[in-house]
Amino acid sequence: MHTEINRQGAGYLEFWNEYHLCTLTTLRPDGRPHVVPVGVTLDADAGVARVITRKSSRKVANLQAALPGQARVAVCQVDGGRWATLEGMAVVRTHPAAVDDAVTRYGERYGRTPAPDPERVVIEITIDRAMGHVDAPKPTVANVAA
Repeated sequence: MHTEINRQGAGYLEFWNEYHLCTLTTLRPDGRPHVVPVGVTLDADAGVARVITRKSSRKVANLQAALPGQARVAVCQVDGGRWATLEGMAVVRTHPAAVDDAVTRYGERYGRTPAPDPERVVIEITIDRAMGHVDAPKPTVANVAA
């Protein structure tokens, strides 16, 4: 398992395998953050997170506008008091095998496979930082209302 993720403890990986919508933060060419909801899959052994999207999206444009090797991003998910963030460098992959693999991983995590889309690409994030707090109790109707 990737060292940064391993340092977070067993519950961290479990949290990334639960069904949660996430956010992806990229930087616009002028440096302002662009935050959007996404689905994220994590390959902890490889230290890679993936986001499937359309090649015409603003997030892809932001990554392509960055200098090579400098497209820094963060993905985050939150559930009550539990949260996790992964940071790293991102690249846009267009090769059909990479896209198909990412779609399969998305289907496994989110329980549905998106319809085929010839515009689909995958944002691949090489993780160099992991942080979070996943030991808080999972929210229930009782402790959310309290």
